[in-house]
Amino acid sequence: MGYPYRSICVFCGSADGLDQVYYDAAIEMGKQLAIQGIRLVYGAGRTGLMGVLAQSVLKNGGEVIGIAPKGLESPQLIQTSGLTSLEIVDDIQMRKARMIELSDAFISLPGGYGTADELFEVLTWSQIGLHRKPMAILNTNGYFDLLLAWINRAFSDGYIYDEHLQLFLSDPNPSGLLEQLANYQFPDNIGRWLVREI
Repeated sequence: MGYPYRSICVFCGSADGLDQVYYDAAIEMGKQLAIQGIRLVYGAGRTGLMGVLAQSVLKNGGEVIGIAPKGLESPQLIQTSGLTSLEIVDDIQMRKARMIELSDAFISLPGGYGTADELFEVLTWSQIGLHRKPMAILNTNGYFDLLLAWINRAFSDGYIYDEHLQLFLSDPNPSGLLEQLANYQFPDNIGRWLVREI
């Protein structure tokens, strides 16, 4: 039996000059996606983790779909050639919606504001019932430790329910994260938040 997800969207940073440990993890994630026959959907960036991730998928024989918004489609920022396909959409909101539409699951690597925005939009959409797709966090070098602690604080203080903690998973290793994703079960009782059945 093959891997249960055909296309996975990966969110990650585009900054340069990062610690090598982050590049190595992105390269390994790209390799593992290609080995599993999983199509990468991403924001079309050519710099930072985005660039090395896409190049790793392609180097290992995988497919890559890039989605870029108008205004950020310059050759300095995006991969204008070599991708399996490249789409230019009207704005950043359409970019996120298109990436969600094309993907069966999501992975967040380390990144900045944009990565956090994308990660939490996916979680929010699942929380309010717009999709039933898992979110996975690659916790390279403990990067997301404080974010995960904040999510647990939000739960302990009553801002989210226990099933909201089941909308994502995390692992420090790319192969371990993909293995967790392969066995993921979406929580059955997600709808009680919408009707306030406590």
